[in-house]
Amino acid sequence: MTECVFCKIVARQIPATVVFEDEAVLAFMDIGQVNPGHALVACKAHVENVYALDDAQAAAVARAVARIARGIREAFAAEGLSVYQANGKAAGQTVMHYHVHLVPRAEGDGMNLTWPVKNPPRAKLEEYAARIRARLA
Repeated sequence: MTECVFCKIVARQIPATVVFEDEAVLAFMDIGQVNPGHALVACKAHVENVYALDDAQAAAVARAVARIARGIREAFAAEGLSVYQANGKAAGQTVMHYHVHLVPRAEGDGMNLTWPVKNPPRAKLEEYAARIRARLA
């Protein structure tokens, strides 16, 4: 993907401050730091979103996320960590290359996520679950 900024970072055409790298994953500091230590974990291969990940890519990213999260906690004495990943414009994805944000957190740091709970009845939850199960391969 010649126009993808993350592909350019992986190819070393754009500089990045690398935290971790293996054969499948590149992790680097987010230039838009929310809090000190805010890192991104990205697939090296161009994969637009979670729907396009194969199982090996998903596993590689998950392993890297857990490892880097532990490093962030120790390096920054983080009280907490937000792990954020968005798919599609409606979800807030701005770079269309699969990546996960790891944001160290502290009480009162100003980062908030609104969670508009709907609380549907159990029967509706059962219906939703059945719809998903019917499509799992």
